[in-house]
Amino acid sequence: MEVNIHKAKTHLSKLLERVALGEEVVIAKAGTPVARLVPITSRAKKRVLGTAKGDFVVPDDFSDPDPAIERMFYESDLFPSKDSSDK
Repeated sequence: MEVNIHKAKTHLSKLLERVALGEEVVIAKAGTPVARLVPITSRAKKRVLGTAKGDFVVPDDFSDPDPAIERMFYESDLFPSKDSSDK
């Protein structure tokens, strides 16, 4: 079903009832579709904390610095050594 903006504003409650029954409503401005009202078919599942408890273990050294990554970061062209900045 397609309706103009004025009719959509005037009859929004009735249009929403039709959408809830599964119908799609297109709202048009000067005959050009600008919006679509569609029913929500499913709700997002509620998340439950702790469902993965025991499935994995975070290592004790998880937050420790990684020398290889630090070398790539500090020895890159982004951070030239202090010796090269004097030139």
